[in-house]
Amino acid sequence: MDGRNDQALNMESPLTFLCIASYFKGNRFMQALKQCGARVFLLTSKKHEDKAWPRESLDEIFYMESDERNHWIMEDAVKGLAFLMRREKIDRIVALDDFDVEKAALLREEFRIPGMGQTTARYFRDKLAMRLRAQATGVAVPAFTPIFNDEMVNGFIRDTPGPWMLKPRGEASATGIKKIETAEQVWKQIQELGEERHQYLLERFLKGQVYHMDSIVQDGMVLFCRCSQYLAPPFEVAHGGGIFRSVTLEPEDEDNRALLRLNEDILGGFNLRSSAAHTEALKSEEDGKFYFIETSARVGGAHLAEMVEFATGINLWEEWAKVEYTAALYQPHLLKSWDPGHAGILISLARHKSQDYSRISDPEIVWTMTDMDHHFGCIVKSHDRRRIIELLDQYTALVQAEFHATAPAPDKPIH
Repeated sequence: MDGRNDQALNMESPLTFLCIASYFKGNRFMQALKQCGARVFLLTSKKHEDKAWPRESLDEIFYMESDERNHWIMEDAVKGLAFLMRREKIDRIVALDDFDVEKAALLREEFRIPGMGQTTARYFRDKLAMRLRAQATGVAVPAFTPIFNDEMVNGFIRDTPGPWMLKPRGEASATGIKKIETAEQVWKQIQELGEERHQYLLERFLKGQVYHMDSIVQDGMVLFCRCSQYLAPPFEVAHGGGIFRSVTLEPEDEDNRALLRLNEDILGGFNLRSSAAHTEALKSEEDGKFYFIETSARVGGAHLAEMVEFATGINLWEEWAKVEYTAALYQPHLLKSWDPGHAGILISLARHKSQDYSRISDPEIVWTMTDMDHHFGCIVKSHDRRRIIELLDQYTALVQAEFHATAPAPDKPIH
């Protein structure tokens, strides 16, 4: 579908974007779209009707009923959009959350709207599809297997050293992942999955450092990427009660250069056209190589967008909106120059509902978390990466002593 003679080139009518956000996020994206001159519609869950959406930037808001896991009946979404399109021409559909990527792809396919279709969307939502695609494009991944077939699972356990990770194919981040030490435990966990067994995969656990690459892509080219290192792996934070920390890498560091190349190989091989992307990779202690972990066609969560913005001056949400808008016009987006500075983030569950940040008063502090109860969080900024790590170490000790709380890791996302 080329579409070059459609409304995208008719400047008398503004472009109309339908943004899908089944959770409360993406305000900066929608505000930036409106500033570009677009008409902006939002489709969200009814239970989020009272959230602080940027209503001044929205032309209309539509609501979907959802179940306890925030699932929508997509047949109803299709019918609703069909009714809307009797009076409105929708030029583009954008998914603002990981769990909306498949929704947006289905609607694009149904109404033949340009953008990521359902096959490509699988590469950014389905951990099994990700690994198979990565293998096909020559990107290293930890040894893995689907668990559809008993013989295949037994062969994998026999031939692949443990421990192993049982991973849900469709959840985000570390949600629902289980680390398993023995073959007996593997089969116990698989049996407990029952009819949901096919929705999981088994993967070799690799010990090492985990990194993330936060990117902006237009027309298949990576316009921007900032690489960072988790100071505690997300799985250990989610399942071990740790403290979430990340810090940007030195631009000239060899690991940074290797991650930039890996990120381009992944996003190019997965055929991402115009989007934000959050990709994770692991550097194995065993062989020193980088292995692909997962990717997504969205801005990273856990306030990583704010960390990247303080380090570089690039707001990922805003640049993503500009990329989507200019792509719809078949025009390039000229990314502004950015600062190769450093920032780091720390987030922890906290014992008390609100936090006293007077104990941390260093001038490098540029942000504190005030929008979530029972959370302690801060971002520090400096051109000296060593100073960032020094401060994060100090704050980690303080948080562990006076603020930190733990809670069981959820098997399903909580929003």
